[in-house]
Amino acid sequence: MKPLTTSVYTFCDLIDGGYLYVDKTAGIYELIRGYKGQYFLSRPRRFGKSLLISTLKSIFLGHRELFDGLAIAGMDYDWQKYPVIHLDLGDVDAGSAEKLSKSLMTRIAESAADNGIDLKETIASAAFRELVVQLSLRDGKVVILVDEYDKPLLGHLGSESATEIQGILKSFYSVIKTTEAQQRFVLLTGVSKFSKVSVFSDLNNLTDLTMQRSTATLLGYTQDEVENNFGEYIDALADELGKSRDDMLEELRVWYNGYRFHYQSETVYNPVSLMKCFANLEFKNYWFETGTPSFLIRLLKDMPIDMENLTADESDFSTYEPENLSVLPLLVQTGYLTIKHAEEFNDVRLFTLGYPNREIEQSFNRWLAVDFANIQPHEFSGTLLKLIRTLTAGRVDEMLEHMKVFFAQVPNTITLKNEKYYQTIFFTVFKVLGAAINVEVSTNTGRIDAVVKSEQNIFIFEFKLRGSAEDALRQIREKGYADGYRDEGRPVTLIGVAFGEEERNITDWLIESV
Repeated sequence: MKPLTTSVYTFCDLIDGGYLYVDKTAGIYELIRGYKGQYFLSRPRRFGKSLLISTLKSIFLGHRELFDGLAIAGMDYDWQKYPVIHLDLGDVDAGSAEKLSKSLMTRIAESAADNGIDLKETIASAAFRELVVQLSLRDGKVVILVDEYDKPLLGHLGSESATEIQGILKSFYSVIKTTEAQQRFVLLTGVSKFSKVSVFSDLNNLTDLTMQRSTATLLGYTQDEVENNFGEYIDALADELGKSRDDMLEELRVWYNGYRFHYQSETVYNPVSLMKCFANLEFKNYWFETGTPSFLIRLLKDMPIDMENLTADESDFSTYEPENLSVLPLLVQTGYLTIKHAEEFNDVRLFTLGYPNREIEQSFNRWLAVDFANIQPHEFSGTLLKLIRTLTAGRVDEMLEHMKVFFAQVPNTITLKNEKYYQTIFFTVFKVLGAAINVEVSTNTGRIDAVVKSEQNIFIFEFKLRGSAEDALRQIREKGYADGYRDEGRPVTLIGVAFGEEERNITDWLIESV
C-alpha cells in the first residue's frame, strides 16, 4: 500500500515521497487548457485547497516529470514554463492593519526573491504590482496563485478593526485587476466570499468556481475515487473492526461523505478526515481537532438559528459584505452545512440544507454547546459523561440536575426573551448526547423537542422556556408524542421540563411513565 499523509500539502513532496495521490489532474487540465483564465474557488478548511495550488504551481513551472502516470500526462498540455507568484496568506500576521501591511510586504518580497527580482517599492500593493510587471517583462505572462485569500479578514469579522483590514486587502487585491494584461492564469482560494475586498467588486472578470458543476468534485473524493484508490485501506479497516467491506463503506459514507458543491453533482468526502480514519484504523471526529472559527460562533450567538429544516435560495450563496454578515452562507462555506437537495418553484430554485455527515454534526453541536453555555471543554466532557450514565440508567432526576450545569454560566445579558439561545443549548447538548445514545427529533404530530433512546428506555422530552412542567407534560400527552414508540418493546417515559425566568435555569420537571 502506498503510504498516506495528512501533513504534506506540497505536490512535489507528495510525489517524491511516494504518497498516495488521488489523481485530480484531468479536472485541473480543464482549468488551464485555455489561453488564460482568472478564477476563484471557495471550499471548507482541510479540503485540499493548498494541494491544488501547489499542483498548479508544479504544472506552470513545467515540472512534467512529476506527472508521469497521471491523467494530464496523456493530454495535449504544452508544459510551457511560466513565472509563478505564489502567496499563502494562511499564517500572515493580521493582528492589526499595520502588521498585515508588513506581512503582505514580506510575502511579496519572498516571492520576488524566489523569482530573482529586486523590488524598489516598499508598500505591499505597489510592490505586488511591480513584481507582476517586472516578471512579465523578463519572463512573459505571469501566474498568480493566492491561497487563503480571506484568512487575514476572518479573525476581525464583527469587530471595528475589520474595516481597516478590509481596506488593505482591497488595495492589495486590486493589483490583480490592474495587471490583467500581464497574466496567464490566476487562482484565489479561501473559505468565504466577500464582495468588498475588491476580489468580487472590482474583479468582474474573475470566474467563481465555487458552485459550478464542472468543479464540484475537483476537491474532496467521490465514492468511486474512494473505492478505486483506498481499497486496501478499506479492507484493513474492516479487518480491524471485524466488519464486512460493505458495512465499512456504509460507515465511511455516514461519517465523512456528504458535501455537495452543486445541487446536481455527486457528494464528496472530506479528504483529510477520511485518510486519518484509514491511518488510525478508527472512526473518530477528526474535524473537531482543528476547532470551529471563532467569528462563526460569535455570529451565531448574536443570531441563533434553528438548525432543523433549513432552506436557502441561490442568492444566499452569492457574495456578501463583511459588515453585513449572514449566517447561512457562512455555515455552507465553512463546511457545517451543505446542499441536501433542490426544488424549483416558479423559476426560483430552493435548496434544503443540512449537515454533510456525522462528523460535522458532532463537531458543530459540541462547539455550540460549549460556547453557548460558556463552559470549559473539559467541564463539558465530564458533565456529558454524567448525562449519558444517568440517562442510560434511567435516573432522569439526576440527569436533569447535571443538565443545569449548561445553563448556570450563561451570561446575565442573555434573558428568556432570547428563547432561541436557550433552545440552542438544549438541542445541541442532546445532539451531542445522541452520539452516544441516539437522540431523535421528530415532527410527525408537532415538534417533539427531543426523543432519547437507550438500549433499555425511551425518553420523550418537552421543554418550556415560558410555561410550567405541567404545561410541557400536557403537550406530550395531548399531541400523542408517545404513540409512535409504544411498540418498540421498551418503557416510554414522558418528561416535561420548565425554565424559571428569574433563575434562568431549569427549575422544575415532571416525569410520567406510559
